[in-house]
Amino acid sequence: MSTYTPTIGIEIHVELKTASKMFCSCKNDPHGSEENTNICPVCLAHPGTLPAVNKEAVRKLLLVGRAINGEIASYSEFDRKNYFYPDIPKAYQLSQYQFPFVKGGELAGVAITRVHLEEDTARSQHHDDVSLVDFNRAGVPLMELVTEPVIHSAKDAAHFAKELQLLLRAIGVSDANMEKGEMRVEANISISDTDALGTKVEVKNLNSFRAMEDAINYEIERHKTALQSHKLVIQETRGWNMAKNKTFSQRVKETADDYRYFPDPDITKYDLSKVSEFDNSRLDEDLSEIPSKTRVFLQDLGMEQQQVETMVNDLPALAFFKEVAKQLEEMKADKSAIKAAANYITTDLAKLRQVHPEFELNSTNAMGFAKLMKMVSAGEITSRVAKDLLFAITFEGSDPQMLAKEKGLLVDNSTETLAILVDQVISDNPTVVAEYKGGKTTSLQFLLGQAMKATKGAANPKLLGELLTAKLTE
Repeated sequence: MSTYTPTIGIEIHVELKTASKMFCSCKNDPHGSEENTNICPVCLAHPGTLPAVNKEAVRKLLLVGRAINGEIASYSEFDRKNYFYPDIPKAYQLSQYQFPFVKGGELAGVAITRVHLEEDTARSQHHDDVSLVDFNRAGVPLMELVTEPVIHSAKDAAHFAKELQLLLRAIGVSDANMEKGEMRVEANISISDTDALGTKVEVKNLNSFRAMEDAINYEIERHKTALQSHKLVIQETRGWNMAKNKTFSQRVKETADDYRYFPDPDITKYDLSKVSEFDNSRLDEDLSEIPSKTRVFLQDLGMEQQQVETMVNDLPALAFFKEVAKQLEEMKADKSAIKAAANYITTDLAKLRQVHPEFELNSTNAMGFAKLMKMVSAGEITSRVAKDLLFAITFEGSDPQMLAKEKGLLVDNSTETLAILVDQVISDNPTVVAEYKGGKTTSLQFLLGQAMKATKGAANPKLLGELLTAKLTE
């Protein structure tokens, strides 16, 4: 039986986060406004209207180009992609064909073919006996990124898409929420048992990473079954039925010739070298937060890989951590304080944020949190106390030094005071003491826990343990 190799290429459309639309001044808010409120004669393709290019949309796309090490075009232009559908009143879409803004590049080990800019279409809404069109989305700046056909598994395809989403959010280009349609994935899939590529099928509008993996795996198996039965695989566009967990045929796949591309005569051609905002050095100033650099930064701080990935995928937590690390450096805190901060942010603080989503991390509460971490690393308070104070310090703005002092939670290093406590704990727990002296060494932890409880976690646990051990072995 033949061994088939899958080959996958990805096309991803992303709505760019700009104030206005791609070719007019209408508000770019396709998801939060009442239907057909952010529209104008340009959006609706009234005769005589002329498009005006949104420079910020171009800049955001070029940022992506720089982030993936793509080649920024010296010359670019917009083209008309001709096809008729109710959500495109012009009967063409303003897009790019021969001269995209970005060519080449790489992300997550996947080679990129091109990144170009176009306008989004309106949104059709189908009801029982009528179809309606909402033009709020018409003209929204839309980035399209196309990969080379170099991916060979559904898992790797989904990983690439996740990395792109992460990059887009990190550099502020798009929120890229798939459930809102801000990031839309299409997969081109073929299989072959030779060096030649097989017949390509495109699966459109995959609105989650899970759907993406499932659809690709389904198509791979569908192609195998067809070829093993000596049937042809038809080049076509298919959709994904999540309820049935299978793809379905939509239409025969179009080619570029079917769209009759030609340069739009109403939009000026671009010589990017003459636009100062598009200079590579200017663009690179905004790329300090790309995930690849952030991972290296966090690893250099000694963070574990799981912590790194948690932080990279949580932008508010990452920004908070960087501010905390900055504050700790200014306080000349020990490096262990920065490591403690990473641990608390990715565990205890993460749990608090889930319980209290109404609270946001910001630079204001970073100062108190940094002080708390310095106190932990300096041994002024115990880890248990830090956990108990975490909410008040981070979300209520309390000063950790004052709060710990008021509550009597500063670490007690007094041998005399702790010795009295040790005697009391031993006196109160004769059975456990007998068990310990009888060889059950784990009983020491119970006694230590009782002592720590009596001090509300404020005692020095190491000193307390030493005093207990010494007393029990007398």
